[in-house]
Amino acid sequence: MKLVLGRDDLAAAALSAAREAGAEPERVGIKPVHKASRGFVNASDVDLCELAIVTVLQAVAHGKPVLLLPVTTLGRHQHQTLVTLGRLSVADVEGHSVGVRAWSQTTGVWMRGFLTEQYGVDLRKVDWTTYEGHHVDGAEDPAWVKRAPEGTKLPADFLAGKVDFGIMGNELPADDRVRTAIDNAHEVAEQWSRDQGFIPVNHVVGVSKAAAAEHGAAVLAAYDAMRAVLTAKEEGGPFPLHPTGFEGLRGAFTKAADYALEQEVIPRAVDYDELVERTCAALGVTPSRLGG
Repeated sequence: MKLVLGRDDLAAAALSAAREAGAEPERVGIKPVHKASRGFVNASDVDLCELAIVTVLQAVAHGKPVLLLPVTTLGRHQHQTLVTLGRLSVADVEGHSVGVRAWSQTTGVWMRGFLTEQYGVDLRKVDWTTYEGHHVDGAEDPAWVKRAPEGTKLPADFLAGKVDFGIMGNELPADDRVRTAIDNAHEVAEQWSRDQGFIPVNHVVGVSKAAAAEHGAAVLAAYDAMRAVLTAKEEGGPFPLHPTGFEGLRGAFTKAADYALEQEVIPRAVDYDELVERTCAALGVTPSRLGG
């Protein structure tokens, strides 16, 4: 049973629990962790894998044998990820160029959703540039989005002024000229979460259908162990940063699915209960067993 998890504490807990449940688990060291997604989704080359929330939605929409295990490995506010070098602000996005690593990058899906929902931006009136393809075979960028030349990178293009705005999370370059396009972005993000009732989720855990059939007891044990770690470390606040259980993830998944459909990231609507039912059927459990 092969596992890819970016956090050492979650990996240690999952490995120990799976071993006690009778499996022979092995942690596969792939860094950054998103590089494991393509092989997992399209070839099931590992059994349990940390995945971006949008990758899960795309995988299900394209009929891949991927199940959601409701554990958040990365959650964060996102409004600060729209950045610029000049005097432009979020009010200037229409009619200007915006770069994002990939159209299906979860940070980009969240940020574009905020642009349409909070700022009235028509995404088709923006000059979008992407730099990578999708993790899910069969997924394509919308016709109104262009791809940067092979070998170019968003951080370099952004610092060179080749795009007016960038949507960047961990890849944000360290440069004193960089500033957020949304004034008081963190305060805006916190208010958005208060209005919505959750903090945006980036990464969760996926399980292959084959692993659910072969290692069901170990998968459930790994879920319990990871949930215990996250619950013990959860800091105070109105909403958990790393929610677990099907109900804990419902708000984030439902909103992300709405944004993804609007942005042509997924080819069809994906209802959250479809994800719940797929996982429960494969593992032979009721939703309540996984926090539903």
